[in-house]
Amino acid sequence: MKTGRSKRLMKRAREVIPGGVNSPVRAFGYVGGQARFIRSASGARIEDEDGNRYVDWVASWGAVLVGHAHPVVLEAVRAAAARGTSFGAPTEAEIALAERVVELVPGVEMLRLVSSGTEATMSAIRLARGATGRERIVKFDGCYHGHPDHMLAAAGSGVATLGIPGTDGVPRAAVADTIVLPFNDLERIGSVMGERGGEIAAVIVEPVAANMGVVLPRPEFLAGLRALCDRHGSVLIFDEVITGFRVALGGAQARFGVIPDLSTFGKVIGGGLPVGAYGGRRALLERMAPVGPVYQAGTLSGNPLATAAGRAALGELTDDGFKVLAARAERLAAGIHDGLAEAGIAVQVPVVGPLVGLHFSTTPAVDYDTARTTDTARYGAFFHAMLRRGVALAPGPYEVAFLGLAHDDGVIDAVIEAAHGAGRDLAGA
Repeated sequence: MKTGRSKRLMKRAREVIPGGVNSPVRAFGYVGGQARFIRSASGARIEDEDGNRYVDWVASWGAVLVGHAHPVVLEAVRAAAARGTSFGAPTEAEIALAERVVELVPGVEMLRLVSSGTEATMSAIRLARGATGRERIVKFDGCYHGHPDHMLAAAGSGVATLGIPGTDGVPRAAVADTIVLPFNDLERIGSVMGERGGEIAAVIVEPVAANMGVVLPRPEFLAGLRALCDRHGSVLIFDEVITGFRVALGGAQARFGVIPDLSTFGKVIGGGLPVGAYGGRRALLERMAPVGPVYQAGTLSGNPLATAAGRAALGELTDDGFKVLAARAERLAAGIHDGLAEAGIAVQVPVVGPLVGLHFSTTPAVDYDTARTTDTARYGAFFHAMLRRGVALAPGPYEVAFLGLAHDDGVIDAVIEAAHGAGRDLAGA
């Protein structure tokens, strides 16, 4: 496997870009080795600058559900670009994309487009605070909601310790009103809400935690959050940047039958282009400027190329298609598990819809503490063993595999075969 050109590009990049990358996980710091610079992609495969081809399970971190360079998406973007790439003014395409999301997602009556998932989360929290007149926020350890200061809080000790900064550069004041609690622990948040419910503006959660692998909610957890927020007048926010239009056509809220007050989106709704959105109950969204007192703006929000790509991608999705994806994901998960188990390697391969996780551990992950029991060194070894066989997993042990429409049965078979070979490599090592 050649890496020479990628090495040269990384050396060049480090001179002008911090760490040589524009998002930290791309640097391969979690798995070691040489990061690959990507030249092109089509369908389920990517090609790096050295000419190596891989089956791609990153899929632009979940954004490319319909496959790379999908002809319908490409044609929509070409047509939009021919009319102009950005206006800073309303377009019909924005309305059409918002209408499609409102049609598909149970908890969305109105939608505001932004340019990233981080921006969507930041705006949803501001709206919740403005609507309730409260300031405190509850988030869950291990759930990632982008990089607004108030979301980069690390958990402390005790039942309801307020957040402490999770990274340099975040002032203590920014996270002083963020309460960090364990995911899936309904008793813990019930106790906190009982003591401080009148102070809490919002509870924000990934309905399926997909930034510590794949951690499913316990059967009672999401419904319990809904009931607690109703009881205490807090806003329930589902961060569906990953799960939206991935675990079901209507997102996690459709799959689990629990409707939040606000939802945040990204990834799929841009069809591979940068986009984000937040939406929810009409009474809440009508508090946003220019019709209400909560301010939020974005020069490139509703970009015509992104809205065209998003509309095209969402047009390719159907309920029947998600059934096929779910069946393929189950087969992939079982094949990876069997390949590693046959080599005597303890592994958990959780799956929900077309999201597949990988925990090198003897016990399933139910929260961040148990997710962190995964053997990260073994993940790194497995990652490189798969890469040598032409399969590109996410370069981090707490990410997921994003199965999409281009991952057909032949691709699944090839990846399962690779997993068996990688398992033998790990057992031998």
